[in-house]
Amino acid sequence: MFSEAQPFTGVIALDGPAGTGKSTVAQRLAARLGAQYLDTGAMYRAATVAVLRAGADPADPAAVLETVAASRIEVSLDPQRQRTLLDGQDVSTAIRGAETTAAVSAVSAVPEVRERLVAQQRELIGRGPTVAEGRDIGSVVWPQAELKVYLTAREEVRAQRRAGQLGQQDLAGIAESMRRRDAFDSGRAASPLRRPDGAVEVDTSDLGIDDVVTVLADLARQAMPVSAAHRD
Repeated sequence: MFSEAQPFTGVIALDGPAGTGKSTVAQRLAARLGAQYLDTGAMYRAATVAVLRAGADPADPAAVLETVAASRIEVSLDPQRQRTLLDGQDVSTAIRGAETTAAVSAVSAVPEVRERLVAQQRELIGRGPTVAEGRDIGSVVWPQAELKVYLTAREEVRAQRRAGQLGQQDLAGIAESMRRRDAFDSGRAASPLRRPDGAVEVDTSDLGIDDVVTVLADLARQAMPVSAAHRD
């Protein structure tokens, strides 16, 4: 497919709600293509950790913005060695906690927070070939991506996957929580969750991770002319 002589040179924007396999697929796809991997969700989660640790109210936009503006958020771009730092401290575990998950939608809905982080995300993507995943990559962060993909899955499948990630058995509760977050993220004024214009929709309900990666790698090959140009 892509080789050292003819490397992958573009940007793949991978969007979709939780439980569609987005993060795992994006990491494996980036590794397969020799591209950098950007998890924008980790950045919003790190911002949420900052807000919670500061004792700020996630529902207070002014307090949220003040806290995030004073924080330094860094993410690894290596798909095989992921790490998220907040003011130099590794928060890779903290960003996945239940408290963070419950507050991240409110924090990420603050328009000024999104503006700051989107600017940072664009700078990171601009460094070289990238597989970027999130909820507004193809619509806001990098709408000029050579390939835009929107991942979906049936609700019960998404709930089962999420339960596996969290080590929980309450599928009904998890499904309800995911519905609330989807509704919140889809209805927010700033960068709502939606299928980007021109995106290819891929339903992952009945596909394994490797199958989805293969589908997306094939789409990348079709979408992007192979070039001899590559990163230094």
